[in-house]
Amino acid sequence: MTIAPEIEIRPLPEGAAADGGLMSELAGLVNEVYADAEAGLWAGGAARTSAAEIAGYVGAGEIVVALVDGRIAGCVRVRELDAGTGEFGMLAASPRHRGIGLGRELVRFAERRGRSRGHAEMQLELLVPREWRHPSKEFLAGWYGRIGYRPVGTGAVERDYPHLSPHLATPCDFVIYRKNLGPALEPADRT
Repeated sequence: MTIAPEIEIRPLPEGAAADGGLMSELAGLVNEVYADAEAGLWAGGAARTSAAEIAGYVGAGEIVVALVDGRIAGCVRVRELDAGTGEFGMLAASPRHRGIGLGRELVRFAERRGRSRGHAEMQLELLVPREWRHPSKEFLAGWYGRIGYRPVGTGAVERDYPHLSPHLATPCDFVIYRKNLGPALEPADRT
């Protein structure tokens, strides 16, 4: 009989941004996951994020972590795009903890947080190569579809994120996905 590990999802307190070791650990996790998930998209092994960038997101109250048996095993950035729309990104689950529902639980937390803040929709952006199919991106597109996200548009990296464009190894677009969150939670249900 296999016992599922205990997963705890919680936002990092803004003050955690001062913990350089923790910020490095989170940046390392995101970079490890994205090195595989975005292999071939970036030139020269460009890193997805840095400890300083993560610290900025933590300081803004935007980073949520997944703990397995008390240790960080995943994270996601959750923020408000506008009064009616939340967004999550930088979703990462440690390869050592895949298949136990970390990603799903992080997305659920992001959706609950958005709903509690009055957002009617949740959005994500998925970077995809323009001229070929990437296995990880194909998998993620299917997974997001199964949990209710639908593509609503496409953007060009060179137009919308010009600072990233020179770092790409191949032309890329990003597909914008959205999900209707339904009614906002009652105050007693807020996370």
